[in-house]
Amino acid sequence: MTSPTLRHSRITGTGSFLPPNRLTNDALAAQLAADGIETSDQWIVERTGIRARHFAAPDVTSSDLAVEAARHALAAADVDAANIDLIIVATSTPDMVFPSTACLVQRKLGVAGCAAFDVQAVCSGFVYALTVADSMIRTGAASKALVIGAEVFSRILDFKDRGTCVLFGDGAGAVVLEASATPGILASELHADGRHVEILCVPGNVSGGQVLGDPLLKMDGPAVFKLAVGMLYDVAKSVLEKAGRSDADIDWLIPHQANIRILLSTAKRLKLPLDKLIVTVDQHGNTSAASIPLALDESVRSGKIVRGDTVLLEGVGGGFTWGAVLLDL
Repeated sequence: MTSPTLRHSRITGTGSFLPPNRLTNDALAAQLAADGIETSDQWIVERTGIRARHFAAPDVTSSDLAVEAARHALAAADVDAANIDLIIVATSTPDMVFPSTACLVQRKLGVAGCAAFDVQAVCSGFVYALTVADSMIRTGAASKALVIGAEVFSRILDFKDRGTCVLFGDGAGAVVLEASATPGILASELHADGRHVEILCVPGNVSGGQVLGDPLLKMDGPAVFKLAVGMLYDVAKSVLEKAGRSDADIDWLIPHQANIRILLSTAKRLKLPLDKLIVTVDQHGNTSAASIPLALDESVRSGKIVRGDTVLLEGVGGGFTWGAVLLDL
């Protein structure tokens, strides 16, 4: 009796999209100064490594950004949207309460019938979504998945709080994940700890047509930093062990692009040379669930990351959530 053929998943195309409005630190500082909030390019760069971010126009939604990134990924994979049988969108800034942003993306792509849903794990969202898509492909529930991270975080920022409003930006990144006879996704791991809800959250909701609570982002930066570095290291070691790989096998590390200090600390703890660390936070800011696929796509399109490279993706986000995916591109 022959054993069944093992089914794996592999990324076959990447894509990304940034709103055209690029806001430098100087430009943002000038806007904040008009409201009596003081900051500067030097202050922002020294604390975060961020030099610019992109903000979507008022009438542009997460699904609009997601569709553009999806189209680029589909083209790169040479896959027609009609052949996609799963759409997962990771977002914390959906277009509507419901339906899901994924359903809106499906409609805008001009397709229908396949499963489509959102994943909400904030900055870990893309890692969560990719892990879910991989699991569905492995079990035969899907064969060609579109996995997207898309955010318009500019809509939930408190521009009176210079400690948070300078950190975030808008954008989208996407991958096409297809069934494969050879492994692409090697190992993944997801975690959450709701005891830390208060350190990063938007503590508001809608009831009876009114906003209850506070609909703007709140963050305890030092607490997030303290948790993030340890969590990223531990989950990285865990997925490497699952895959039977070591630190030395990592060609590229793409952490969630939150803060340059977190990125550098993570690479240092993994004993990775900094030339293996992908950094885009300086030009994009923190785009939450979009940051990892954005960084992946830019690195692929620039020729930095090539087929056959081993890449470690990892993120932490509000919840508190965290996770990692190790893959061969």
